[in-house]
Amino acid sequence: MVDADQTFVIVGGGLAGAKAAETLRAEGFSGRVILICDERDHPYERPPLSKGYLLGKAERDSVFVHEPAWYARHDVELHLGQTVDRIDRAAKTVRFGDDGTLVRYDKLLLATGAEPRRLDIPGTDLAGVHHLRRLAHAERLKGVLAALGRDNGHLVIAGAGWIGLEVAAAARTYGAEVTVIEHGPTPLHSVLGPELGNVFAQLHKEHGVRFRFGVRLTEIVGQDGMVLAARTDDGEEHPAHDVLAAIGAAPRVGLAEAAGLELADRAHGGGIVVDERLRTSDPDIYAAGDVAAFPHALFDTRLRVEHWANALNGAPAAARSMLGQDVTYDRVPYFFTDQYDLGMEYSGWAPPGSYDQVVIRGDAGKREFIAFWVKEGRVLAGMNVNVWDVTEPIQRLITSRAAVDTDALADPHVPLESLGA
Repeated sequence: MVDADQTFVIVGGGLAGAKAAETLRAEGFSGRVILICDERDHPYERPPLSKGYLLGKAERDSVFVHEPAWYARHDVELHLGQTVDRIDRAAKTVRFGDDGTLVRYDKLLLATGAEPRRLDIPGTDLAGVHHLRRLAHAERLKGVLAALGRDNGHLVIAGAGWIGLEVAAAARTYGAEVTVIEHGPTPLHSVLGPELGNVFAQLHKEHGVRFRFGVRLTEIVGQDGMVLAARTDDGEEHPAHDVLAAIGAAPRVGLAEAAGLELADRAHGGGIVVDERLRTSDPDIYAAGDVAAFPHALFDTRLRVEHWANALNGAPAAARSMLGQDVTYDRVPYFFTDQYDLGMEYSGWAPPGSYDQVVIRGDAGKREFIAFWVKEGRVLAGMNVNVWDVTEPIQRLITSRAAVDTDALADPHVPLESLGA
């Protein structure tokens, strides 16, 4: 039975919001749990939108965090298709944007996520310009890719990050022609640096993807409301029937900003500043998932992580913190990708400039290897490509902070478990 004396409100109905609600009930919270989602779909996971679901290998229902009946069964008051437009910290209320309904909270969790960055160029209002963030986007794009493949159509992708590359792989699987426009020198340059970015460039080139590095889109050309081509700042014009904008995501901080909560600067990825317990500058308001910028002692910086594992693990930590439990959120960042026959897992944090060498264990040419980003003998991050069941020892190397012998690190015959001891 629900005890109405306490009300915990969760704003944001993605994976983070759903896992927070689940954890509150699993930990025995008997008060009201109100989950507010601005989409009409039940909370779902986002990785399939650019992977299995987009490729037609996963059914639509497989993306949902819980079956629809779960919420009523666990006394979670789910509001779909509702927005929150104001937080009154003094009154401890949130206001629904559609009808002005006020809901009081004792504790509030902001799990508002991120939204795609928009191309600020002429032509973005054309019918064939797409983003990929929501289930509705994936449903639409799935049909577009199938049609492009059937008609030998051209897709231009702005951005060679994870979403751009995963959609490129899906588009080529459908048979579409693909050109990727990237202003950096390699794919994934801000995450993997030049050493490993080229692995992904070569993979996609082998599957027929064309890259244009060091340039930016300047205009999408159309006729009768439809896309005809994409122009770049080097004067070239690329044929296109559709364009995908995959230039990153921005944390959805408008609600928090209007409420006067502290925000992180751009150097730390933006987002809502939280402490190690995922509390914001207001002790009764918490944040988790893509929108939270949390301090990470291991990397001696504040991080905002946009990947699935952060929502999966961070939201339960926030829920326990809301319940007054002693929580320190310090999970090693983790993400994965599947492109063609390449499967990859990445653990850690090592942006360009933070490491002094990359150590390869295995055969990078055959795309069966582990890469380690190392500084002064200490492993900052590790990426296993088509090598499995090594995430735990890689993360132990990272968290141990121990100096390792890089020759042994590169030797596949030396067990990872024996290093850094």
